[in-house]
Parts: sequence; structure tokens; C-alpha cells
Amino acid sequence: MNLVILDKDITSYNLASSSNLIANCELFYSEDLKEILSFTTKHDTDIIVIDIDRFELNGVTLLRELKKSDAMLDVILAGSLLPSYKVMELINAGATEYITKPIQKEGLHHAFQEIKDKKKLRKETYRLEKRLEKKYLFQGIIGKSPYMLEIFSLIEKIAKYFSSVLITGETGTGKEMIANAIHASSQITNKNLIICDCASIPVTLFESELFGYTQGAFTGADKNRKGLFEEAHKGIIFLDEIAEIPVSVQAKLLRVLEYQQYRPLGTNKIKKVNVKIIAATNRNLKDCIKEKTFREDLYHRLNKVEIHLPALREKPEDIPLLGRYFLDKFNKKFSKHIKGISRQVQKLLLKYKWPGNIRELENVLERAVMLCNKDFIDLEDLPKNLRSTFSSKDEIPFIDKQNLSSLDDLEKEYIIYLMKLTDNNKRKTAKILDISRTTLYNKLDKYKI
Repeated sequence: MNLVILDKDITSYNLASSSNLIANCELFYSEDLKEILSFTTKHDTDIIVIDIDRFELNGVTLLRELKKSDAMLDVILAGSLLPSYKVMELINAGATEYITKPIQKEGLHHAFQEIKDKKKLRKETYRLEKRLEKKYLFQGIIGKSPYMLEIFSLIEKIAKYFSSVLITGETGTGKEMIANAIHASSQITNKNLIICDCASIPVTLFESELFGYTQGAFTGADKNRKGLFEEAHKGIIFLDEIAEIPVSVQAKLLRVLEYQQYRPLGTNKIKKVNVKIIAATNRNLKDCIKEKTFREDLYHRLNKVEIHLPALREKPEDIPLLGRYFLDKFNKKFSKHIKGISRQVQKLLLKYKWPGNIRELENVLERAVMLCNKDFIDLEDLPKNLRSTFSSKDEIPFIDKQNLSSLDDLEKEYIIYLMKLTDNNKRKTAKILDISRTTLYNKLDKYKI
């Protein structure tokens, strides 16, 4: 620990200075909140010990001010005796510990020891996270959820032998990244992967874009032009948003799949091509077939192997890994050295529904890294629409506060609240609590929840 800030009149200073835990720490004293905030902004501060009775601000507001410069700053509050629910409100707001005055040596020593152990654990956790990133990094894709591990295994199995693959999933789930992973895992990784965004091609240009044309095929065709299929010869073509291809062009695409041949616009000459096809869509192709906007025979030809990408909200265990991955990516891009994401932001990221999926998460973190001027990304660095999902409703709804007599009561209430919030999803609840599922099961049994 580098620095400990003590309020000048807290009598614990003599007790603290005798502790071996902070023997090599630099101490700073101040009774002025502005001085303390200025100091923590300019220095690498580890701990603040502060008497909240000396400030006009309430404890929660004071904590927010203190943690503006570093959301992970350890704040030990000292003050008069408070009801247990008030203490828990301060802990939930970010206090590391609340010590009742007069401060006893043993209590302060215990708090310092816990902080030291926690910092050691943070370093070890960070090291393990980096190892996990490598373990769960497959061809540039991050994921440790059962869904993604199954997809990684499927890609390894089919990459050598596939002729066509259909990738389905909502917008922003990473369909193009899966196509790249298939290409990188295949035996033709040295050949072209041609990407075609079908949604961006005007209806009248589909045939010429995919299959090319000869000179004079139409007004303005002053020379022969290769189509994307010819460019992809001996390689792979990725047809993104394939449901946007007109039915008239789908017949030609089916012929390519069946006979590996096609005719460019303006000629009767048949061209042979050796191409593997990866198609992707965010639409339900069976519904498109019913609506007569997609050929059923083409669907069956494409759907020899289907890879369905789950929405981000269906695999919350991937969010911390993705968060760290994007944080490192944008730290490098913007030449920044942000250490991590605050606990409040982590909880919000886990609870948010992510309609835009991974692409939205990436955009949110890119913006946050650009705006953040502290060590940790905090709520204020997030877009307004995301911040608005974090409100007083996210606090524990203590209804009968006077009857809560112990920390066990509060913990039980909090777990019940989270279980309701996550629709009884124990895995997600354990993630928010930052405990293992085994520990959560033990607590559920202990409190008979």
C-alpha cells in the first residue's frame, strides 16, 4: 500500500502508526474535503480513513465524492453508532468498513489486514483473468459460457470439411467473427475470405455484384468485371444478411451451391468456381420461407451446418471477459492506462439487457475509455441511456428497516432481492455477489431461501 490518508483528529493515528501493516506507508492528514479530493486525484492513494461526523455531507454523498478519482479506493469510515441498516447502506455505497468511535486498535488493525488481503486477491484475480482470456480466446473470439465453448468445438470439427454453413443470431452477436474463425481454422486459410454485406447492395445490382458482368451487358458496362464469387475462387465467400437477396437471384445462388457454376451478366458462357459459402442472418428464415421471400431449397442447401449465436443477455458469464478484452483493446487504441471497471459498472453491465449485443458492449466501452480520466471506469463514463437503468430501484428495497437487527438479516434480504431481480438465475446472482455458485448454494441453505 502506497498511501494512507487519515483525518487529522482521528485518534487512531497512533494506533495505526504502530501497525506493521502500514509501516512503510506515506501518511497525509487533512480536515478539508477539497484538500483530500485534490490529494487523491494527484497521488496513487490506497486507503482513506475518515470521520464522517465531521462533515456536513451524508455518508453516501461523501463516499461518492471520495471515490470520484478512483472507484476502487478503500474508504474506512469512522463515526458514531449507527443502526445496522444504515451501516449496510454505507457498505453498499462503497465503504470498505465502518468503525464505531472510539476506535479500537484491534478493529483498525483488522480493517487494514482485510484491505491488504483484498489487494493481494485483486492482483491474483487480475493475473488469473489474463490467463483465462488466453484460455477462452478462440481465433480472436472471447467466450467461456457453455454456449460459446460448444460453438468453438463445432467450428473445429467442421472447418476442414464444410461446403456451406449458416450462422444465425441477433444483430451484434458476432456473426462475421465466427465466419473469420471458420476461415482461420480451415485448410484454406491462405485463400481469400470475401465478405459481402447483402443488406448494403441495391436490389438491381445483386446479380452483377455477385456474379460479375461482361462489357456491354447494360448501359455503362464499358468493360468486363469480376463478381465476388470469382474473387472468392478456391476460398470462402461470406454472405452477411442473406435474407436480403432477392428471390430472383437466389435461384442463381442455389445453382452455385449445387453445381459450382454460374453465368455472368451479358453472356451465356458458364464459369466454374470452387467456393465454400458461409451465410448469416438475423432473421428467421423459416418465416421468410412462409412469406415467400426466401427459397426453401436454398435454405436446406445452406443449412447443412447451423451455428446459432446466443444473445449477450443469455450468456452473462462472458461479459466480464469481454469487458476486460475491450478495455485492453481501447487502452492500446487511445494510449491510456485504465486499470479496470468499477464494481457498480460491472453490476450494471451484468444486469443490462444489451439489445445491441456484443457490438453495443464494445461501443459502450470504447466511449467509456475515451471519456474516463481516472484509474477505473465509473457510471459517469457510460452513455446516458445506460446510466438511466441504474437508479434507486437498483438499491435493496428495505421495507421494514427497523426490524433488521443483524448483517445476516441484511445479507438474506439482499440475496432474496437479487434472486427476484435475476428471475432465480443462480449463476447470474453469484456473479453479481462475486461469489462461487457453491457459496451461494450454502447461503441459500443457511437462510432457507
